Amino acid sequence: MAKKVAPPYESREVVYDKSHWELLGRLRAKALGVINALNKHCIEGRAYGSIARGDVNAKSDVDIIVPETIDSFIIEGVLVKSGFSLESREVSQATPVHTVKATIYIDQTLKVTFPLLPMRGKEREFYKFGGEVGASELAAGTRVAGIDKRLMLIEPTERGHAERSVLTYEVEAAKIVGVSLEVVLERVRVLARRDQKGRTGIFFKKVLREGETFEGVLMERFSKDPSLRRLLQQRGRK
Repeated sequence: MAKKVAPPYESREVVYDKSHWELLGRLRAKALGVINALNKHCIEGRAYGSIARGDVNAKSDVDIIVPETIDSFIIEGVLVKSGFSLESREVSQATPVHTVKATIYIDQTLKVTFPLLPMRGKEREFYKFGGEVGASELAAGTRVAGIDKRLMLIEPTERGHAERSVLTYEVEAAKIVGVSLEVVLERVRVLARRDQKGRTGIFFKKVLREGETFEGVLMERFSKDPSLRRLLQQRGRK
């Protein structure tokens, strides 16, 4: 079930117990293993979401983003050579104006996502909105501020984290997490709409079959979808 948006002015301090710190350590170690493998081949990997902020739970995923457009066979090859299995692969596009993304599932809770077309500034900021760290921060145990799907600003503390609703606090929250106010307002709009209407779905998603490539699926859609052709032209791929 999707998390509900928290009401304005809600705030509290959350203190982590021993089991929470241990879970956070295990999840961050998983992320660091994948990111180190990518970094050794000059591919930047970043972990984002709850493992960057610290507010994990037993259902938390380990989400990794490769921000740059890189041929998928390179990323897949690096992961396989580094000993990771590729459980499944999918292509998705949130809306007709958002970039097309590839996702490799190493297991049900560990995945690597990368854009098949260059991301716009706002799309890149989405990951910073939720909190994002690299290998050095993971290794050092550094956590960062970010905003979760309840629209709660999570700020790490020595004992756990402090959280407060970003509603009526959008300007300050944008400064704290290091993104534009426009991105915060857009996410408020999207998540509030989801609260009212339920899950709004995704524009396109396809699980790849064995032998299919991410770029092949992209080109197949390119031949059928005029909106994607326009997007490709806007993002520099003819």
